[in-house]
Amino acid sequence: MEEVIIQGRTLNELSEMCHAIAVEKGFWDEERNIGEALMLIVTELAEAMEAHRRVDNDNFKEELADVFIRLFDLCGGLNIDIEDEIARKSKKNKARPYKHGKIC
Repeated sequence: MEEVIIQGRTLNELSEMCHAIAVEKGFWDEERNIGEALMLIVTELAEAMEAHRRVDNDNFKEELADVFIRLFDLCGGLNIDIEDEIARKSKKNKARPYKHGKIC
């Protein structure tokens, strides 16, 4: 099995890597349905919730990894500079009031 090196990679490099693997495995052979891709991310979150409910920490961590893999794949496939987007949104969030005026 080919080694996948993660440590020291930027978020954009992780996006490129996850997308390249998805392309290699045929998930982008046809135009990707973005709604379906987003729901697959939601599905991974639901699987993480189920692992949490079962107190299955190993599976919980694996499902969270799946969430990031699917997110990074989507960002890579759509050529989204996720580092820039996170920086931009974090700056916006920093300027917001405490809890954005919400109770939770």
